[in-house]
Amino acid sequence: MEEAQRRALRRGRARLVAALRVAPLWDPLRERGLFTPAMVEELQSAGSRGEQARQLVIDLETRGKQAFPIFLSILRDTGQGDLADMLMEECGCPPALAQPVDLRPVALNLRGEKHTKSVNFPERLSVPVQAESERPRMLPTPARGLVVDKRNGDLVYEVKADPCGHCLILNNVNFSRDSDLSTRDGSDVDCEKLEKRFKALRFDVVTRRDLKAQEMVLELQKLARRDHGASDCCVVVILSHGCQTSHIQFPGGVYGTDGKPIPIEKIVNYFNGSHCPSLRGKPKLFFIQACGGEQRDRGFVVDCDSPGDGAPGGSLESDATPFRTPSGNVDEPDAVASLPTPSDILVSYSTFPGFVSWREVSSGSWYVDTLDSVLEQYARSEDLLNMLLRVANAVSAKGRYKQIPGCFNFLRKKFFFACK
Repeated sequence: MEEAQRRALRRGRARLVAALRVAPLWDPLRERGLFTPAMVEELQSAGSRGEQARQLVIDLETRGKQAFPIFLSILRDTGQGDLADMLMEECGCPPALAQPVDLRPVALNLRGEKHTKSVNFPERLSVPVQAESERPRMLPTPARGLVVDKRNGDLVYEVKADPCGHCLILNNVNFSRDSDLSTRDGSDVDCEKLEKRFKALRFDVVTRRDLKAQEMVLELQKLARRDHGASDCCVVVILSHGCQTSHIQFPGGVYGTDGKPIPIEKIVNYFNGSHCPSLRGKPKLFFIQACGGEQRDRGFVVDCDSPGDGAPGGSLESDATPFRTPSGNVDEPDAVASLPTPSDILVSYSTFPGFVSWREVSSGSWYVDTLDSVLEQYARSEDLLNMLLRVANAVSAKGRYKQIPGCFNFLRKKFFFACK
């Protein structure tokens, strides 16, 4: 959904809560595919008509690019065209931008020719359509080279190698019975997304699935001991259950399939300057999809102009487990707690330390799904820290329970991915 459309929903929320007749909306919302039957039932159970209306407006922001124009169409079909007109005024954008149409098919290419890709309009869409010649021209996403010209070169990591580095993805889905850890349904969805994304970002991607703690350690050490002389960076992604652990530098831990935890700081320190000389001065990026603890955050009430929360779609699970003291047999001699201050390292966590991280069976975790989407849209033009702010902002607006990703940043420069 366009940001202008999100703002329109937030600004118009008070009026919608006061005037929206929700009863006629449920059937068309299901029929037009905006919400599943289960999601509609959850909305209907929100309480009074006003509470149902408020939750519906909040949830619309999470339903994709076509949600806004289809909702306007449904409003008009159910005799609530005045509310549709109000939202259009709040949107402050041409009608064409409110339609589920990718404007790229009518954008001009570098030779001035128009694309002829066909587009499908939603059934019964009553929002007026602009003629092709009247549609605003879409500016192309700036090429990475154009952005570099405007940056201070000595504050940007050099990423020119192809492949630019190694990416290791550890994906734990099935855990042993005596571990008391549940199957992480939906994690394979996360894994597939990130495999494709980092390959598109010119990484040599290796994936390992369902590893015990010691097997995870061996894979991490194997990567750390490689010669990274020809690489410009390194990425480690861990998808698993997580917990709180005692720590000095980086909080949290992740579990092997045998239920034994590995502290995040141990993982990070395998790659620091003293243990991985060929990565000295090069960015080392860690993305952790795991719970930081068992606390569940219900958030706090916001006013109509503040970002709303969105309801999850499908089955919702967390990757939380109780606090445990790290198991001594996982630590290796070259992964001691007392190490030099790390540099050129960034650890991105899916959630705040101590809190759970949410995952949906059908679409994967909130964090990975959002990270993948942000990388797809902005990796060509924005640095990593700016994109992680986008991820945090988007994830924080999801669900009845709340989640806020964050990072421990020890990078010395800006990091821009090299896109194909």
